[in-house]
Amino acid sequence: MGKLLLLTLNEQEETAIDKIISAISDYIQIEPMQITTASVLSFPGLEIKQNQRQVFQDGEEVSLTRLEYSTLVYLASNPGIVLTRTQIFEAVWHMESESCQSSVANVIYNLRKKIESDSRKPIYIKTVLGMGYKFASGE
Repeated sequence: MGKLLLLTLNEQEETAIDKIISAISDYIQIEPMQITTASVLSFPGLEIKQNQRQVFQDGEEVSLTRLEYSTLVYLASNPGIVLTRTQIFEAVWHMESESCQSSVANVIYNLRKKIESDSRKPIYIKTVLGMGYKFASGE
């Protein structure tokens, strides 16, 4: 049979442990868990079911790559906000880069071909010249 080790701490030891925990907690950032309230992002003619990783345009499922899907969710989660190519790249690719322009532009181009009725006249992903892109409600 195993032995039971009973450890009792005196007040001085408990105080020392509390100080250590307090010192460590100054260096460890514990971020609160963020619960996404909108598991489905709905816009006229476009629905993004985040829990299932599915996108529907006019009721038809659209097949997207991982980067296309993540870019769409990032933009659609920030409707009306102009996001730079750098912001999109860092949020979707999860790395920093100074040469992200063509990568983001290519994904946006392919995404528009898949979700827009007319990719030359987009209603969801708008280009803001000299700035980046913004997601419009589709109306």
